[in-house]
Amino acid sequence: MPTSPPRPRPELPAETARPEGLDESAWVDVIHKMDEVYSQLIADEVALEEKNAALEQSQQFIFGLLASMSDVLVACNRAGEIEETNPALCALVGRSDDALRGTPVAALLADGDETRRMQALVAQARQAPASAELQLVDVQGQRVPVDFNCSERQDAAGRLAGHVFVGRPMGELKRAYHELRQTHEALKQTQQQLLHSEKMASLGRLVAGVAHELNNPISFVLGNMAALRRYGERLQQYLDAVHAAPQPPALQAARERLRIDALLADLPSLVDGMAEGAQRTADIVAGLRRFSVVDREDHTRLALDSVVERAIHWVRKGTAPDFDVVFTPPPADAVVLGSPGQLLQVTMNLIQNAADACAGLPGRQLRIAVEPADGGRAWAIVFADDGPGIAPEHLSRIFDPFFTTKAVGKGTGLGLSISYGIVERHGGRLAVSSTPGAGAVFVVTLPRPPAGTA
Repeated sequence: MPTSPPRPRPELPAETARPEGLDESAWVDVIHKMDEVYSQLIADEVALEEKNAALEQSQQFIFGLLASMSDVLVACNRAGEIEETNPALCALVGRSDDALRGTPVAALLADGDETRRMQALVAQARQAPASAELQLVDVQGQRVPVDFNCSERQDAAGRLAGHVFVGRPMGELKRAYHELRQTHEALKQTQQQLLHSEKMASLGRLVAGVAHELNNPISFVLGNMAALRRYGERLQQYLDAVHAAPQPPALQAARERLRIDALLADLPSLVDGMAEGAQRTADIVAGLRRFSVVDREDHTRLALDSVVERAIHWVRKGTAPDFDVVFTPPPADAVVLGSPGQLLQVTMNLIQNAADACAGLPGRQLRIAVEPADGGRAWAIVFADDGPGIAPEHLSRIFDPFFTTKAVGKGTGLGLSISYGIVERHGGRLAVSSTPGAGAVFVVTLPRPPAGTA
């Protein structure tokens, strides 16, 4: 800050008469004293200007600190009247610093309960700085939680001059925490999906080997069962011809002792049971091969509404004619690139599972909808039923091969695992969520066809 120019040194008029009785030396001393006083006056004025400049710099520094604070600040006197604020508080409550000065600090609070909490906070601050969450009213008139720290402010004599409140609005922090939590949950789900995909890939390799080893012996059994059925029919005809003629007593006794007639009567049912078991095993092996072998079918453009409608038709024609399915038709551009037969298999399997889960529960239904997903880059087929739901301990195993909660003979436990593999080979994903007692939701997400795909 520029200093004022030195004051002009006072000069005695030439015509000033020397006082009577004052000799020359005394007069010189007076002049010297005047010079000393003048010099001291100039020095004091320079020092005052330097202190003013330092004080102004300190004030600017303090104002800069207050303006840069993201936390709100309120300084009040002993009567609770606001003496100083910062821009963060002014922006929060929508009032200027001049308008806030002199108003009670309690006027910033939401209601009387918050005023009592502030009074309790001030009482705690007598011992040591204290903190509490208080509700303020923001510029839109909404309640805003602020985490305040309160400490006493003293004057130069060490007496209580008022209090200082420094707080951080919790709304933004809570939003940030919520976003962090959502990101963490998404990361956990992604990690689980990666682990599950790796597990399914390993199972696919294992199952491919098992299916290959089982396929040959099952083929032998099925082929031999057909021959055994023919041989049994011929033996039956031969023994009927033998038994039609009179038999020696020893041969008749052996026939009764060995229960030849009962064996002949049981033989067809035994052969049929063995053939049914072998065929069921062959079906399981075929499912294992479909689960593990890479899809070699040609992929074409498919309208998802036709796939879902066909699946609903065939399930109703089969085991669930009375199951209520509500299908919301999708937009006309709901098209994916895939295998018609395999996507129909996936859709039928999910509809059939919902029908089985809701069996015996009147009024239950399945709602199917096709929605955009992944920011418009994919389509999601949502299967939401209001059945009994899936137990939490079963969710992590729901896509494992041979895992089923159905009764023995009602399912092989391969339907969902095969569906998972089909969807994954189509570049999509199959996910499930469930609340016990509130139904289950399966979501099949399939990518949109690339631009220009025929």
